[in-house]
Amino acid sequence: MELDGTNTIIGAKNAFLVSEESVNFETIFRKKLGAGLFGGEGFILQKFTGKGLVFLEVDGEVLEFNLEPGEKMFIEAGHLAAMDETVDFDIERVKGAKNMLLSGEGLFLGTLTGPGRVWIQTMPLSTFIDNIMPYITTK
Repeated sequence: MELDGTNTIIGAKNAFLVSEESVNFETIFRKKLGAGLFGGEGFILQKFTGKGLVFLEVDGEVLEFNLEPGEKMFIEAGHLAAMDETVDFDIERVKGAKNMLLSGEGLFLGTLTGPGRVWIQTMPLSTFIDNIMPYITTK
């Protein structure tokens, strides 16, 4: 990703790979109670500012979306790779008894609210491991 000195990118907690010296990197903490308690993957994020190239680890295919002001997207929090700083991220409870009892994804989803760009990863490492574990022999 290229930073031009005016844009800021927020990445998942382990997204950083390498950058030019002119890119600033810091760990940030979400202040919203929902994100901290129920979205462990969403509580700690990485913030990239400055001017230059930054390379992020993204697992699987990358899907880019451009959210309009007020437009919402719901995702499993582990699928968030990065977003513009202008995008609001929070955790919301999935409503309905059927979802509470039968959902394999849990009771909470990440909520992204525009404006701004969002990059989604299709196969986070945790999902990849879950998918291959049945095929790994222990003998």
